[in-house]
Amino acid sequence: MGGRFWVSVAVLAILSLMLGFLVHGVLLSGDYARLPNLFRSEADGQEHLPALLLHHLLRGLAITWIYRQGREAGKPWLGQGLRFGAVLAVLLVVSTYLVYYAVQPWPTDVVAKQMVFDSIATLMIGVAAAGINRV
Repeated sequence: MGGRFWVSVAVLAILSLMLGFLVHGVLLSGDYARLPNLFRSEADGQEHLPALLLHHLLRGLAITWIYRQGREAGKPWLGQGLRFGAVLAVLLVVSTYLVYYAVQPWPTDVVAKQMVFDSIATLMIGVAAAGINRV
């Protein structure tokens, strides 16, 4: 695990945090405002910020490690990144929101937006992982 590995971890963690803020703090904020019973208060959310930051750090670490295990030398990095991002989207985004939808009172339109927006963000993270970790 050389320098590029750790640069990838840091970049992907920051990208994940930024895209998460864009999706959930900006694009879906109006939808979430209609569902106060499903969210922490602003103050309580701030107290739990370290857990959110740890999530993004661990995500950057795991995505970097997994990508580097399966990358293929001689194949275009962009295609590998899109494929990897698509697999991550199915595994991490779509399946997770389907579970949330099944067990919590999420409106269908909000779940659909979460899946679409987070899947696009995850594709971007997959491409970034491939770009940083080219063979």
